[in-house]
Amino acid sequence: MEVQNILLIGSGGREHALADAISKSPNTGKLFIAPGNPGTAQFGTNVDLDTEDFEAILEFIEQEEITLTVVGPEKPLVDGLVDFLEDEEKLAFGPSAGAARLEGSKSFAKDIMHKYGIPTAEYLCFERHEWTKAVEHIEETQHWPRVIKADGLAAGKGVFVCENKEEALEALEMLQDDPNLSTASYRIVIEEFLKGEEVSVFAITDGNTSKILFQAQDHKRIGEGDTGLNTGGMGAYGPAPLVDDLLLAKIDRTVIRPTVDAMVAEGTPYKGVIYAGLMITEDGPKVVEYNCRFGDPECQVIIPALKTDIVELMLACVHGKLEYVTLEVDPSYYTCIVAASKGYPLAYEKGKHITINLPESEDVFVYQAGTKRSEEGTLLSNGGRVLNIVAKGETLQESIDKAYNAIKGVNFEGMYYRKDIGAKGLRRL
Repeated sequence: MEVQNILLIGSGGREHALADAISKSPNTGKLFIAPGNPGTAQFGTNVDLDTEDFEAILEFIEQEEITLTVVGPEKPLVDGLVDFLEDEEKLAFGPSAGAARLEGSKSFAKDIMHKYGIPTAEYLCFERHEWTKAVEHIEETQHWPRVIKADGLAAGKGVFVCENKEEALEALEMLQDDPNLSTASYRIVIEEFLKGEEVSVFAITDGNTSKILFQAQDHKRIGEGDTGLNTGGMGAYGPAPLVDDLLLAKIDRTVIRPTVDAMVAEGTPYKGVIYAGLMITEDGPKVVEYNCRFGDPECQVIIPALKTDIVELMLACVHGKLEYVTLEVDPSYYTCIVAASKGYPLAYEKGKHITINLPESEDVFVYQAGTKRSEEGTLLSNGGRVLNIVAKGETLQESIDKAYNAIKGVNFEGMYYRKDIGAKGLRRL
């Protein structure tokens, strides 16, 4: 296999984890990360590129003789970066804009699931000009809770679980008036509340062959016991004891495989990572949502567990040859704790001095997310989710204990993290 010069798009903890793995591949030549963060700079060269300026990305690719572009975040995927690069005969790992609509439009994803018999919640969609109809539907609803979702991308903050009519009307008002959410709310989805336990299943596909990578549980809410506002994710662990081999095979048979086949039938084959957020109900697994990339923070527990060369996997997907690659995953447990800024997911301050003092260990990883360097070289906070502390253990308890012990060596003013990451997994062991 030829050595690849690689451009990785993104700047979060997910991209720090990906940069780490990509840099270790014998198939990697030069690695550039755009825009990256101080953590990714350990593994390659950070590049100050506007990731919404496709022409500038193309110019850089040609200048540096990039042979593979890896797109981390959802927005450039939904906006069509992969399509743009492929039209210019450049290799890119990630789904096309048409396939990425599984994440970019909740209503599109629901319609696909309904059309192809993929299990999910019952739902109704309302356009912005039908807002009064949405209000009328809520006023007439007798069964609660209900879930209200912004149709478009909302950084994980466009979903509201409403216990009653008053909460639902408040959610509608927020979706309409909040400047951070209104753009994503050109259409809304109102659906039944699924009872059960959530799990995230990740698969990789070349548009035909698919292979399950890993399954994990994310912790979306800001507070312990899954309380408070939704966030981009406060931690994750995997593999989740909730899903045994039999259930994983059922998920593959009823969700992953049918989704890949559905996208082929729709004329938009899906290449890349497909992330199915599932609810394990009394009636079996049902899809809550799709994401069109590695999750964050789930990626931070998947990547350290992946034993197969990640560049080999990505190239196999790009070239339609995934069936010839053997996927190997470490059976150990991994736990990720997100250290967040005070006030997140609402208003928070930046520029807080970060100290990291961890004992040397091959089982502990710190992935930077919302960080930057001062002019003097000091590491500072620069986002809501600042750091990811990840630990490996032979048991889930060992993984959790190592992660929480490690986070004691991390500090910045106002640092907040949940104290119960992985607890729901322990209850199942």
